[in-house]
Amino acid sequence: VQLQASGGGSVQAGGSLRLSCAAAGRTSGDLFMGWFRQAPGKERELIASINWSGGSASYDDSVKARFTISSDNAKNTVYLQMNSLKSDDTAVYYCAARYAGLGGWRYWGQGTQVTVSS
Repeated sequence: VQLQASGGGSVQAGGSLRLSCAAAGRTSGDLFMGWFRQAPGKERELIASINWSGGSASYDDSVKARFTISSDNAKNTVYLQMNSLKSDDTAVYYCAARYAGLGGWRYWGQGTQVTVSS
């Protein structure tokens, strides 16, 4: 599967952004999609994931109740709606994919920068 992320930008604290990840290739019920982020000087971290069919959404505590991951199978796209953004959310955001039972996150999109100013 090939992934292309978009939607990053600059926003003030308290604002919102929506990231998109367009997928091409084998998309099926055993595909899981994830959003990672990497802040300067920090390791890349998984913040949200979802099954391609839209179930099994999970979130890191740092974004729970503020971010929502969703999938639109008709558009072959996964979204990350980010609300109530904080300066700590500033990072490069990546979408990734894995197939159930076939190892870890093997497929990556390019990063998109999100900058939140206070």
